[in-house]
Amino acid sequence: MRPSAAVLILVLLAAALAGCGSSDVRDSAPKSGSVRIPDLPDDPVPRPLPRSKYGNGPEYEVFGKRYTVMPTSSGYKERGVASWYGTKFHGNLTSSREPYDMYEMTAAHKTLPLPTYVKVRNLSNGRSIIVKVNDRGPFVHNRIIDLSYAAAMKLDMVTSGTSLVEVEAISFDDPPGDRPVRKTATPQPAPAAAAAPPPKRIDEDHIFLQVGAFGSRDNAHRRRAALEDANIPTVYVVEDTSVSPALYRVRIGPIRGIVQYDIIVEELENLGIADPYLINE
Repeated sequence: MRPSAAVLILVLLAAALAGCGSSDVRDSAPKSGSVRIPDLPDDPVPRPLPRSKYGNGPEYEVFGKRYTVMPTSSGYKERGVASWYGTKFHGNLTSSREPYDMYEMTAAHKTLPLPTYVKVRNLSNGRSIIVKVNDRGPFVHNRIIDLSYAAAMKLDMVTSGTSLVEVEAISFDDPPGDRPVRKTATPQPAPAAAAAPPPKRIDEDHIFLQVGAFGSRDNAHRRRAALEDANIPTVYVVEDTSVSPALYRVRIGPIRGIVQYDIIVEELENLGIADPYLINE
């Protein structure tokens, strides 16, 4: 008999504690005092760039799994788990043949065109950054983006190794008529920018997995009952009256950490439920 999600959570949490705080990090941060660690860089300014001659498929295979590169980054937005990579790959060539610099604001993604600029928001603390995707990866289950060491530092996720994030592409592939027109008049000095407000911290009690939105209350409760029968904890239905007709959204949570997220996602896959969506409220 397969153990329930609740039992697996307890087992993996115990294993994590026994591992002296080990985390899902591909390698390590620079050792203090061994080299001069540069200051963290500013976020890159997104701009149209030609597609890389390398790393753009249209298909490729890693560890027996085939990936198809997206024809465009337009409209891409996804939530999931971010990881990061550091000293082990510092100086190596990326998939686009740019040298990997762990102190630059870059990232790896499995299917976005190279290069693509994306905005990454840490759902646990509200911090946001912009990075240039110039590499392929991460080829680990349930990971959607691999950030450089500098990017992970700015999101405050180096110690934890992973974080729940939202990734949104900044696309230049939209039709010209949909883009704002840049005026050519002589620019005037910009007023002093106001200090940016500190990021709003999002408590883990406000992060959930949405696993369905139904127009029928009965269908939503059938999904909830099926999940509870599979021993998935804390499933509930929310009636969303902000839309008409109302939708009944099935949610799991709150989600407290990556271990619980990974276990629940695996259980959902076993039930044939793909692409659960992370939300915070």
